[in-house]
Amino acid sequence: MTGHTDTATPAATPATTALSAARRRRDLADLRDRDTPVDLVVIGGGITGAGIALDAASRGLETVLLEAHDLAFGTSRWSSKLAHGGLRYLATGNVGIARRSAVERGIMLERTAPHLVRPLAQVVPVFRDTPPLGAVLPGLGFVAGTLLSRLAGTPADRLPGARVLGPRRVAGYVPGVRREGLRFGHLNWDCRLVDDARLVTAVARTAAGLGARVITRARVVSASGTRVTVRDELGGGSGDDDEFTISARAVVSATGVWAGETTPGVSVRPSRGTHLVVSAAALGHPVGALTVPVPGETNRFCFAIPAEFGRLHVGLTDVDATGPVPDVPEATEEEIGFLLDVVNRALATRLTRADVLGTFAGLRPLVDSGDGDTADLSREHAVLTSENGLVTITGGKLTEYRLMAEQAVDLVVERTGIRAAPCRTADLPLVGAPGHPDPVGPAPAAGGRLPASLVSRYGQEASTVVAESLLDRPLDRVADGIDVTRAEFSYAVTHEGALTVDDILDRRSRVGLVPADRAAAEPAAREALAAAGPG
Repeated sequence: MTGHTDTATPAATPATTALSAARRRRDLADLRDRDTPVDLVVIGGGITGAGIALDAASRGLETVLLEAHDLAFGTSRWSSKLAHGGLRYLATGNVGIARRSAVERGIMLERTAPHLVRPLAQVVPVFRDTPPLGAVLPGLGFVAGTLLSRLAGTPADRLPGARVLGPRRVAGYVPGVRREGLRFGHLNWDCRLVDDARLVTAVARTAAGLGARVITRARVVSASGTRVTVRDELGGGSGDDDEFTISARAVVSATGVWAGETTPGVSVRPSRGTHLVVSAAALGHPVGALTVPVPGETNRFCFAIPAEFGRLHVGLTDVDATGPVPDVPEATEEEIGFLLDVVNRALATRLTRADVLGTFAGLRPLVDSGDGDTADLSREHAVLTSENGLVTITGGKLTEYRLMAEQAVDLVVERTGIRAAPCRTADLPLVGAPGHPDPVGPAPAAGGRLPASLVSRYGQEASTVVAESLLDRPLDRVADGIDVTRAEFSYAVTHEGALTVDDILDRRSRVGLVPADRAAAEPAAREALAAAGPG
């Protein structure tokens, strides 16, 4: 179904989900020349905005997504890369968030993104010097989490139940664990994301394949419930020459920690979560996440989570981020020291500052409810409507992005009377997932085999990535020791909307998390952009 009969007829669904510089220019030109409203404009290209665009497009709404920078530029690329069931919130009595998280995790794992969401073992070691309460509570929480998984419909063959491990089994999951005084460990199964920014890109491309216009480097300079003024950041003009207005039946702001800039009266209290990037070899290449309680806390933990490229991500902090909101938050030395101190409590060989290969920090857009630590603020999301009709959604958790999008679009449909089909995103496979209709490229030449890492990141699209490469030697690595192929950099430009070197290195791949890796891979990124041309 489409919007009201007095709206323009929605554009035909593109034959491909590919985002490119050429498609961006065409979409911008069409919008500049348009004299009738679209159904919905979404401001913000993070996971929430991309999710709203997908939900709306899948219901038949003519949808435009505008992002001032790049897809996943903000908080959505700085997460712990977990799609988790909300055990922390269960421990604080917030059963609602925990249950919703478990349901949404199951949807991604089972149906919408099984190529990007994987089971993850979490191990909490218990030592002789662990306080009695600290020895018992994680196990009770894990059992409750298992029950929640079953109530959410996730079967045991996908996420096994919690159990207690002997010292040898603990070391099997995390070889670097401290053996001295190790009594046993609690094992839980949750989920991790192959990459959070890749999830955002997949959601946005899926929306584009259903007709949504996904336009990056398009800054909204003013907005109301029925109109936005947009500046093309790549226009090359002077001032007002690059600005134009888009009319819409509804406008939704999904700008996260920047929500207050577009929506007066919305109060967001950013909380900084910092992670360290270390070599997996430092912990003996663990196959599960080492989970270490924060001293003096009952529901806070530090994690050492296996990641791509033979790395571990050690996190995370939860501290007030006062002052102006930066485009790219930075970890402080105090936070780095805190994370090292906590995780070292469980390690045989201590990590030092020299072991830190890189850091990243993100700002959680928590809905401000007054005083207190950010760790104690609710992770609930809020959907608000301003006096000028602008709908704003903020707060919430990455795992719940699909549900947040459904609620936001439901509100738009109810308020405007736009004709729309029911929500169907709970059963809509994303690009790369089994069941998505995008054509699959030809298999490699006889005897050829796709790298496991490529398949891990692209799912059923993996052969297409290679087949569509504009670079020679598509299966060669972009640099020594970096498990990313040249074809992936090319695909980032031709199909995933990457417009700059930073887009390729920092968001379509995560090579840029380690400065040395970034420098080594930059020539390949420049080659991919040059091969694609201006579009």
